Amino acid sequence: MEAYTDFAKVYDELMDDTPYEVWCDFIIEILGRYGAGPEPTDENLRQERNTILDLGCGTGTLTELLARKGYDMIGVDNAQEMLQIAMEKRERSGFDILYLMQDMRELELYGTVGTVVSVCDSLNYLLTEEDIVQTFERVNNYLYPQGIFIFDFNTVYKYAVVIGDATIAENREDCSFIWENYYHEEEEINEYDLTVFVSDVRNEFGEDGAAAEKACGQAAPERFRRFQEVHYQRGYRLEQMKALLLQAGMEFLEALDADTRGEVTEESERIYVVARKGAETTANQKVVSDITE
Repeated sequence: MEAYTDFAKVYDELMDDTPYEVWCDFIIEILGRYGAGPEPTDENLRQERNTILDLGCGTGTLTELLARKGYDMIGVDNAQEMLQIAMEKRERSGFDILYLMQDMRELELYGTVGTVVSVCDSLNYLLTEEDIVQTFERVNNYLYPQGIFIFDFNTVYKYAVVIGDATIAENREDCSFIWENYYHEEEEINEYDLTVFVSDVRNEFGEDGAAAEKACGQAAPERFRRFQEVHYQRGYRLEQMKALLLQAGMEFLEALDADTRGEVTEESERIYVVARKGAETTANQKVVSDITE
């Protein structure tokens, strides 16, 4: 059973309390502190340096916010249904955003980017350390010299203690869900079975079903369509992520508790990490460039 198929249609509604604007401001703040390397004279390289890649962009909400701030944006996700919604948003906003359907472990771009961001626990969908390293290596490869990588991840503590084996439910007028968690301690993997109920009125008339039904004089049917998805996420520890960044050739810069923006503790549930393109890789690329010129 694939994740983010039917769920994509109601994702934005059920995630309407996600602090995308806060994330956007945080990313801009980090870029103000670190940023990419010196601005080149070559126009093509300048555009690459000022481009942000949103890795695991989903329905493109954060991608759109960063585009509104003036950044050139690329969005990558491996869920076709989520990208379809992102492209519908692009059509309405008119922003020149490039969307690519790719597995982040096999990321392939046309050039480098100054910044890569990956938020909303996208990396937790990678269930092995090998997958994480492979993704970090791809990010490192496509970052502009001194480029910045900003990502978050849910911790082992969050899955094991806070939401492990818990059931979360929410009942809305035309869309409700049941989210059942099952924590597998040995693998440190959280399985969550998601059941969503969507009103037939919504399905037939779209987002504003009530207004449409009133206009055509039809009564709302008392039926809901049910669909289910199973998601798997693995929890990680900060020391793990530091080691995996190093293994991928990247430089760790800092980590923050995502809730307090302060020091990471044993009870941190989500952690922000800021890393930089590895100096050794940058130097190696320069050597290769010098040889091929």
